[in-house]
Amino acid sequence: MRVSTAQFYLQSVQLMNQKSSEINEQMAHLSSGKRVLTAKDDAVAYGTLAGYKNDLANIEKYKRNINQAESHNSFQEVAFAGAEDILNDIQQRLLQANNGAMSNEDLQTLAKQVRHSFNQLFDVANSQNENGDYVFSGFQTEQQPFSQQVDGSVFYGGDSGVRELQIARNIKIPTNQTGDAAFMRVANAIGDFSANYPTTPSNSSGIAVESANVTNRGTYNTSAIPHDYTFTFGPGAADLNVLDSGGANVFTTGAYVVGQKISFDGIEVTLIGNPLPGDSFTLSEEEDISVFSTINNAIAWMEQGSVATNQEQHQVDYNTILEQLNSSMIHITSRRVDSGIRLQVLDSQKDRHLDSELSLATGQANIEDLDFAKAISEFEQAKIALQVSQQTFSKVQGLTLFNYI
Repeated sequence: MRVSTAQFYLQSVQLMNQKSSEINEQMAHLSSGKRVLTAKDDAVAYGTLAGYKNDLANIEKYKRNINQAESHNSFQEVAFAGAEDILNDIQQRLLQANNGAMSNEDLQTLAKQVRHSFNQLFDVANSQNENGDYVFSGFQTEQQPFSQQVDGSVFYGGDSGVRELQIARNIKIPTNQTGDAAFMRVANAIGDFSANYPTTPSNSSGIAVESANVTNRGTYNTSAIPHDYTFTFGPGAADLNVLDSGGANVFTTGAYVVGQKISFDGIEVTLIGNPLPGDSFTLSEEEDISVFSTINNAIAWMEQGSVATNQEQHQVDYNTILEQLNSSMIHITSRRVDSGIRLQVLDSQKDRHLDSELSLATGQANIEDLDFAKAISEFEQAKIALQVSQQTFSKVQGLTLFNYI
């Protein structure tokens, strides 16, 4: 077999390059501590590792979302806790104001204190987070959600958008509660309607609406609109007539009994008190009442002082305001509970991610991590092989026929 000098050089260089490449690969594995760096190392393991890495990357994204959602919901939970304290303080002031020993000056002072509490609650509703975004404005985070009108009423300028973050493959969590849901839509304490009591003739008996609810939505929807109803007692004390907004008589009885259910147009109404001839009031549809409206009513009641012209109606108004204030406190507490539940879900999901992360990392390590003892042994063998090939080439390439003459 004839071996040329060029062929010998080519084969020797290829062999040394191969050995050098093997050493470089071994060094890459040793420096990274990984057995599988490319698909060439182990195609099946490389595909499995890609799945592990993708799952771990998703968990990392979910954990960032959880941290963000926790921050938002924690901020709101603190805000609702502050609102609870403010409403509790207002309730205490209102209970204090109903003491017959209070002077007119005392009531004016209490009214000022409640107005201060109103302003505090207004500030809570317009809270901003660390980024300067308004917390309760829905999607319009740059828009101040609440503004006060000239008459003292409060207008909501945000929207009803609820932002969500994905915290697991099939789980999303809300990160905000809108201002209208939190502060403007408090359930009416007496049901679906509010009562308006006229000053002339005055409510001399102290008759009041205990409850007024729509019980048959189908019948109610086909009744006269607007859904306003006028209750009139008389000409005898036992007589009651109810007229709708068009003046049609929808209920009448000549033997009204205190506490009986009055049913008409899919509505049930219960009254408290003993009516007198000439007493009347109007029911108007109002399912929700804002927290701010309730507080304004409490302030107005206190500002009337201790010389209200109609003490019976004054007490009816007080009872209505107190019940609605209780409803507002329950509502705000429920908002706070919602934030707390979300925080519990986030905490629980965070623990699940940690468990999954540990399991995935263990599986990844079992496939990917390098056996250092074996790798070092192979590295040393590769080094020796390279050295041998280099030495062989050095000796052989220096031989000529003159060595044998």
